[in-house]
Amino acid sequence: MKLGLLLDWERAHVPFPVERVQLAERLGFDSIWSAESYGTDALTTLAYLAAVTRRIRLGTGVMQTAARAPTAAAMAVGTLEKLAGEGRVIAGFGLSGPQIVEGWYGQAWGSPYWKLRDYVQIVRKVLERKEPVAHEGREISLPYRGTDALGVGKPLKSIQRPNPNIPLWLGTGSEATVKLTAELADGWLPLGFVPGSMQTYRPWLEAGLKRAGSGKSLADLEIQCGCQVVVTDDVRAAIDGLKPFFAFLVGGMGHETKNFHKESMIRRGYREAADRIQELFLAGRREGAVAAVPDAFIDEGGLIGPRERIRERFRAWEDSGATGITLLTESPEAMSLLAELAGTQR
Repeated sequence: MKLGLLLDWERAHVPFPVERVQLAERLGFDSIWSAESYGTDALTTLAYLAAVTRRIRLGTGVMQTAARAPTAAAMAVGTLEKLAGEGRVIAGFGLSGPQIVEGWYGQAWGSPYWKLRDYVQIVRKVLERKEPVAHEGREISLPYRGTDALGVGKPLKSIQRPNPNIPLWLGTGSEATVKLTAELADGWLPLGFVPGSMQTYRPWLEAGLKRAGSGKSLADLEIQCGCQVVVTDDVRAAIDGLKPFFAFLVGGMGHETKNFHKESMIRRGYREAADRIQELFLAGRREGAVAAVPDAFIDEGGLIGPRERIRERFRAWEDSGATGITLLTESPEAMSLLAELAGTQR
């Protein structure tokens, strides 16, 4: 099973954990992952880390589609790979939510499914460089043909000659967008994926693969899930320590009627808890929201406890259907243990 390492994208400081990233590379980790919301961007840190590593893949998990035009995203990942070396960049995209899209980027939420479809298709056209890029989409068209257009835009071909095979991944969770991922993308960054989740997602993935045609199968799609890893003798204390983060995601990371983290929790079978967490969080009762996060919800989505407990529970992740697992940890001990269990050490 491939291992990834998530950078600390959500904090106020810029994440440059050079020693930890270099340790991940020595331990045989396959990838490191950045992300963005409304603070640190997803690309600049990876460009810096490309210069202090040699092999490890550099993934965006995810770039928000509202943050930059698809042509600009293609330019950025193409440039990043020129700096890092061919085969080292994974371009992961996601929608974010309407609060950020409309509140931070000043764009209409629109139809997210069609926006994501148009976005991926345009990025691929730019990278493949077969002809000047033109696209007639439901949400995004090139050249621009809005009512306020001057009307002189023309299709263009990238001056740069990027690697046409830069893998495009999508971070998705709903039925429609998971099907879209299987149809168009090279990899999937599922939200809230845990052992047992494939029972829900497999029919959606298979429907999307069928729509793709050309014999595309599940074996052609990389699936990279995320997992909190805490090596400790006090399982309960570790679980309690993670609850505030998840209470914030489910309760406050999104609008009351459109919160993808809450929807993910519901898909995992915790509807009553998800509703209660959001109710308490939005009412300003944050301690109550934290207390309402079920222990099992945290434990199922992580590898928490003594080394032997983690060793035993890792088997379920290996059999989960994911091809890789991104670790949420700052602990060298946890990284070394997972490299041992996954057999990545070289």
